[in-house]
Amino acid sequence: MTCKELSGAGLGPTPDNMNKCLHTELSSHEGTRSEFNPGKTLIKLGIDVHQEFYVVVAQEGGANPKPAQRFKKEAFLNWAAKLKQKSGGDIHAVYEACGFGFALQRQLAALGIACQVVCPQKLDEGNKRVKTDGLDAKALCLKLDRYVEGNRAALARVRVPTEEEEQLRAIHRQREQLVKARKQLEAQGRSLMVNHGIEPVQSWWKRRTFAALALPPWMKELLGNSQPILLALEEKIRALTVQLQAAASPHQPRGLGMMTSVVIDREIGNWERFVNRRQVGSYTGLCPGEYSSGNTRFQSCVTKLATGRVRP
Repeated sequence: MTCKELSGAGLGPTPDNMNKCLHTELSSHEGTRSEFNPGKTLIKLGIDVHQEFYVVVAQEGGANPKPAQRFKKEAFLNWAAKLKQKSGGDIHAVYEACGFGFALQRQLAALGIACQVVCPQKLDEGNKRVKTDGLDAKALCLKLDRYVEGNRAALARVRVPTEEEEQLRAIHRQREQLVKARKQLEAQGRSLMVNHGIEPVQSWWKRRTFAALALPPWMKELLGNSQPILLALEEKIRALTVQLQAAASPHQPRGLGMMTSVVIDREIGNWERFVNRRQVGSYTGLCPGEYSSGNTRFQSCVTKLATGRVRP
């Protein structure tokens, strides 16, 4: 009997009747949720990822999230496999993108668990200035619950690249790291010269330039410790450059070099996932920023939210 039926029957708002109303209303919400999500209960997992362990918060259906649990990596996968086998229904999981890559997403997908990877974000929505692994996992779990129920804006999803795409883009990223290391060592040598009142020499580590350096013996000896490393780095950089340029298409648009073309293609991965030009601009961070409120409208420079590798 609902609240209207109770009042129509001439029953007053006694404590027993109020409890019946409250129970009926809660049951109606659960019934409505089950009506839109028929079948077995959905299980949602919010995962806070660390190097040695995972902190997991689970939610069954529309119930409150369970207390956080801490697992070692292998123990978590075994627990997830048993949970999938026991429940027999759909299981969804989510974790923030981090330096540990997408291995966890692929492992959960192999178990039949739909795993989403999202952009790192501030999870303390109430600004309580309290942050723990359990609270982060719970916040992710609640966001996933809204996402599964149809609110696609609840999660800022990250596209998970294939293993082949990751292997291809690792080549130009390693070249980028080697170039950075070479610049750092070269700058250290120039800094040593400047600190002792000597005019710095560009590319001092190259063989002919190094042989012609007019430096005190002790300084040349110190620079000689770095020169072989710089020569080896240059050799590796040159080999990777040739390898990347060989993979470029022979027909390039005007103003776009072979190296830039390969880097952009491998960072994007699959161009067909974009429906229109606006999505390309948004993904690459080449769309203008905006701050508007009331009668005030301010448009700033491009957002540059994506990796700088796609903006040569």
